[in-house]
Amino acid sequence: MLSHFAAALGVLGLLTVVPGPDMAVVTRRAVAAGPADALRTVGGIVTGLLTWGALTVAGLAAVLAASSAAYLAVKLLGAGYLVFLGARALWHNRRDAPAPAGTGTRPTAGSPWRTGLVSNVLNPKIAVCYTGLLPALAPPRLPAAWAMTLLVLLHAVLTLAWLGGYVFLLAKAGPLLQRPPVQRALGRTTGVVLIGFGLAVATASA
Repeated sequence: MLSHFAAALGVLGLLTVVPGPDMAVVTRRAVAAGPADALRTVGGIVTGLLTWGALTVAGLAAVLAASSAAYLAVKLLGAGYLVFLGARALWHNRRDAPAPAGTGTRPTAGSPWRTGLVSNVLNPKIAVCYTGLLPALAPPRLPAAWAMTLLVLLHAVLTLAWLGGYVFLLAKAGPLLQRPPVQRALGRTTGVVLIGFGLAVATASA
């Protein structure tokens, strides 16, 4: 059983550290509003993973993964949300939009926790990953529901540790990130990256 968990840890760890929309969303929040907002965004992302995990254990995520119409609907909603976040980042970081006086960050719309949650819940790739990958990683000696629950919790902990550590590194670079030219450059970069991820999600096959 330990060997199965070790293998699962390695696979889920690789999936966690690969840069994707989650990291782009967290970066945008860290640059625009600081590490506290970024950590709340991480909390929303982890909540989204736990939501997909609960749906997977209940068998509902498998229905989504098997239904092309449902998958397409969630995929387009998720892609549209990422494009919206990217476009908003570009708008807030346009050349003639200075940060408010006396602050090192720009105002951001919406709850950071909700931003992380929605960006993750509207990612149908997680449903496909959980329903297709987790059963292969589950220790055979455990009941399926317990095994899947443990793997989902493991993935959530890995994600929390990885993105939390990433926010800590961004916080260390705080004085640099608070410079308006750097904020604008990073804001535009993350905006373009989010739009790119959104387009990639929209055009990806199931």
